[in-house]
Amino acid sequence: MDAAVATKEPFAMDETNPTPSGPRPVRAITKSDESLDLRRIVALFRPYSRRVAMVAGLIFLSAILGLAQPFLIREIVDVALPDRDTTLLTWLVLGMVGAAIIGSALDVGQTLLSNTVGQRVMHDLRTKVYDHLQKMSLAFFTRTRSGEVQSRIANDIGGMQGVVTSTVTSLVSSFTTVAATLTAMLFLDWRLALATLAVVPLFVWLTRTVGRMRRKIVTQRQKRLADMSAIVEESLSVSGIVLTRTMGRAPDLVSRFADSSSTVADLEVRSAMAGRWRMASVQVAFAAMPALVYWIAGYTSANGGTFVTIGTLVAFTTLQTRLLMPMVTLLRLGVEVQSSLALFTRVFEYLDTPIDVREPEHPVRLDPATARGAVRFEHVSFAYDERSGKTLDDIDLEVPAGGTLAIVGETGSGKTTLGYLVGRMYDVDEGRVTIDGVDVRDLSQDDRSGLVGVVAQETYLLHSSVGDNLRFAKPDATDDELVEAAKAAQIHELIAALPDGYDTVVGERGYRFSGGEKQRLAIARAMLRNPPVLVLDEATSALDTRTEHAVQQALERLSEDRTTIAIAHRLSTVRDADRIVVLDKGRIVEQGSHDELLALSGHYAALVERDREGQTLPA
Repeated sequence: MDAAVATKEPFAMDETNPTPSGPRPVRAITKSDESLDLRRIVALFRPYSRRVAMVAGLIFLSAILGLAQPFLIREIVDVALPDRDTTLLTWLVLGMVGAAIIGSALDVGQTLLSNTVGQRVMHDLRTKVYDHLQKMSLAFFTRTRSGEVQSRIANDIGGMQGVVTSTVTSLVSSFTTVAATLTAMLFLDWRLALATLAVVPLFVWLTRTVGRMRRKIVTQRQKRLADMSAIVEESLSVSGIVLTRTMGRAPDLVSRFADSSSTVADLEVRSAMAGRWRMASVQVAFAAMPALVYWIAGYTSANGGTFVTIGTLVAFTTLQTRLLMPMVTLLRLGVEVQSSLALFTRVFEYLDTPIDVREPEHPVRLDPATARGAVRFEHVSFAYDERSGKTLDDIDLEVPAGGTLAIVGETGSGKTTLGYLVGRMYDVDEGRVTIDGVDVRDLSQDDRSGLVGVVAQETYLLHSSVGDNLRFAKPDATDDELVEAAKAAQIHELIAALPDGYDTVVGERGYRFSGGEKQRLAIARAMLRNPPVLVLDEATSALDTRTEHAVQQALERLSEDRTTIAIAHRLSTVRDADRIVVLDKGRIVEQGSHDELLALSGHYAALVERDREGQTLPA
């Protein structure tokens, strides 16, 4: 495989959080960023606007019912008790109980609706991010840590769940309650209400200040969580465990994980304590307000004045008490929303990552079942980035339908890249790649994947049954088709001998099987797909001679009646190819048949001589 497309070193950590365009420096969050994020968050709820309106209506009704209690208390204290009107007293008490029952029922309905909407929004966001990542080119994943992607979907979107399911609803509920309570307080006594309102701007300022503090801490925390995910993903995979055990690095990895976990724990404490004293002062102030009202009323009465009636006083302080919890909740949730913006920003970064291999708006139809499979490289040039220079330079090749083209060359000469361009893992910088005269950029993903099959050097198997792994190529394949493909790939007898046959779970990445067995499973999978164009990416390079012979026989069966592009590691496997192309530093330096190239005594002849001496080319 070309060095340019190799993945990152195992267990590597990148503090700058790599992105598809390389490491991105952390910049300060501006107010315009906050406004944009808030607008995008609101847009997530638009498909459920009716349900959101119903939630808002239930919240409003619940808030109005909650206000009934202070007024009923006032009537009890000022009218029913002094007049000893037991009938009125009974109705007022029943009103208080009824309002509580109806309010509780409304709360249950509101909770059900809000959680349903929130979970649907979460589902939409997760699916949207996953769908967007599925459309990214191979370059994105070669430049991004494996654990980083999982962290964005699991930690970041998971961390947003509380915000979209309950926090937003609680904000609306608390805001409605505060607004309704303040209105009722103004109705009871405008002087006391204005005195209460005087401190609200201070509390709002405190909330915004604490929210910004916590948002910065949350951003740092999520990056550290991504680091932890990367360490777990890489070091606790089967390959990671094997590498760790053989290199004796387990204590070092445990130490690194412990350091990262300790940092996360410290950031969690900092996030929880950010502005805690400031918010505590808010609670103290609200708790002191009823006492201050009682003092004012008592002081006025002691000096011969009449400030308010006792019923009004009790009702007002009841409203103040009722105002305390939603106001504190409102301020606390405001901080949480500010903090959660860091999570939304990280998710939106992925959604805003441009798709460099875009689907055509009006794809050209090319049915894999009837396609001939002629492949043409028309003056193709490609570079992974400007700094590394061209990986392929002015490649002009034609592979006739049903023909076999072998590509050989030194490590980093561009062999694998050339094969990947046929399946449009990347887009060419210059020229074009065509199948049956149609530019691969004009084909839909479905047609392209049906036209081009790839058997890679490293076979990837899902942690599922053998049958499920084979059906990944053709979900509707029958059992007979599975057996037929497995027999053609010379792997059926081994599968049949397994404890559960085709229902046997292969284990993570197929570690239950040897390298040759996994390759033959991959060949069987490709046979099920039955593509007219086949790319063999050094499919036998890591196998011993005996296993290679069995796999080579399976590959020959697979290559029958289809166009084959074989990226060669062992030159003995390609000597019968219709044409052999020799790449050197991204350019074609020789091409012809095996005998013709040997007669030139050039690059190919030197490679063959090295192969004969047992000095096989590096993968």
